[in-house]
Amino acid sequence: MSVIIPLTNQRAYIIIAISVLTFSGSGISAAGLHGNPHILIDERRRSDFLIIKVMSSTVVGIDSHPVTVEVDVSDGLPQFSTVGLPDPSVKESRDRIRAAVKNSGYSFPATRVTVNLAPADIRKEGTGFDLPIAIGILAAEGIACPDKLSGYMILGELSLDGTVEGVQGALPAAVQAKKLGLKGIVVPEKNAREAALVGGIDVIAVRMLPDLVDFLAGRKVITPARVDAKAAFFRSSAYPVDFSEVQGQPHAKRALEVAAAGGHNVLMIGPPGAGKTMLAQRLPTILPALSFEEAVEVTKIFSVAGLLDRNESIIGVRPFRSPHHTISDAGLVGGGQVPRPGEISLAHRGVLFLDELPEFRKNVLEVMRQPLEEGRVTITRSSLTATFPASFMLVAAMNPCPCGYFGDSRRACRCSGRQIRHYRSRISGPLLDRIDIHLEIPSLSHRDLTGKAEGETSKDIRCRIETARRIQNRRFGDSRECNARMTGRQIRDFCRIDGGGKELLESAVERMGLSGRAVSRIFRAARTIADLAGAEQILPHHLAEAIQYRNLDRKLAVP
Repeated sequence: MSVIIPLTNQRAYIIIAISVLTFSGSGISAAGLHGNPHILIDERRRSDFLIIKVMSSTVVGIDSHPVTVEVDVSDGLPQFSTVGLPDPSVKESRDRIRAAVKNSGYSFPATRVTVNLAPADIRKEGTGFDLPIAIGILAAEGIACPDKLSGYMILGELSLDGTVEGVQGALPAAVQAKKLGLKGIVVPEKNAREAALVGGIDVIAVRMLPDLVDFLAGRKVITPARVDAKAAFFRSSAYPVDFSEVQGQPHAKRALEVAAAGGHNVLMIGPPGAGKTMLAQRLPTILPALSFEEAVEVTKIFSVAGLLDRNESIIGVRPFRSPHHTISDAGLVGGGQVPRPGEISLAHRGVLFLDELPEFRKNVLEVMRQPLEEGRVTITRSSLTATFPASFMLVAAMNPCPCGYFGDSRRACRCSGRQIRHYRSRISGPLLDRIDIHLEIPSLSHRDLTGKAEGETSKDIRCRIETARRIQNRRFGDSRECNARMTGRQIRDFCRIDGGGKELLESAVERMGLSGRAVSRIFRAARTIADLAGAEQILPHHLAEAIQYRNLDRKLAVP
């Protein structure tokens, strides 16, 4: 053993070698001093383990990619270097790891420590590599047993006192660990519920760094976390609001029922206080219930974004996102140096509500055009390309003019024609063409405001919508397809109209100046109206109702 005696007021040490060496079959091992946490009590030297490999993961898009954390502790001047395309948050982990190791009662090697994050062609981001790097260093020093490391994926952030903090992306990491055939995954306690959603692997939840050291050494038994996924899904599938709470507005309710049945985008135009926001907030309650697979998909997105409630393991309701109009384009569609999901991805399988639509910056609105068509968004950076799902219903709301009262029978509008035209010109024609239903929301009467709500419940409306969706499922052979996403060929195959319907459509196109894309939207909405009625063919009155949902611009024409 060695005794280290510091010289007073000197930055040097006298090392008196009183080492007791024993020879083993694999090399030399050092006998440590009992009771001293800085001296190895394991019968193996770090030279027995030249490179320690710990399995971890990084998130690209919403999927996890395996990352091998390779740790080498070698002789040389004290240095801690991390290679393998780490971002600044990973590089900063050196100080956290050093403090966490020391404050947990272990000695940090006063030699050269090299950490490689492989593969090196993927940028590593986040604090989840703290725990695998720390346990790799302790294993290289012989403090942690490396025998079990190959069977587990490890991720977690370390506080300075050794506490293991929660990280983003635990659910996709657990999915990846299962794909790799690992025995289990080690996660912070805060992430245990979401990781346990993936069955078939052991989820080891740790609170402190020593907990993992003792677990690997067999000195501590940690029971794998368990969660009843189906029960959790059922508990989280209740909405706090209901459509029966909406007073009046029967025309708007019918239009939103059509939108929900076919997955159509909606633009509501009406004065302040007409109930636009209230209607939008209750739209998810009449959409078909999430399937378990869809719920897992939505939960993965929220897990990657760090927005998953730690008390819940799964999101069982359709998301409703309502960003402020000051949001940036990166905040809406996703982005950043390491791409993260934006609001359109957080609204996946749910509703994205844009209130005060003309107040959004034009470039922000325009970047939505492609995701609205394709149901996904791809973000490319110099080091990687990430694709996020973005299959959502867009519900937008706006006033008819800057003051909000153009066309209102109760209050006079103070805006000039030029002001109104400028206000509406903030929304481009191509974006409007991608919105199937343009809906006028009139102001509510005193009777509507003070009367007792007697409308249908969300459950009753949802039953009709689910029936219409089943018809669409049989038509397209895909449970996730709906009329709003019909291709041009599908429109020709499934949206045939008779002679009366053709005359009606030709008249509407000539009178309203509709674009080809707008006509396609009319066909899609008409097909949904026919499905709600249980009709095989689109009849003229189905087409007439769909046309009136594109008739809003003519009704509110500015003089």
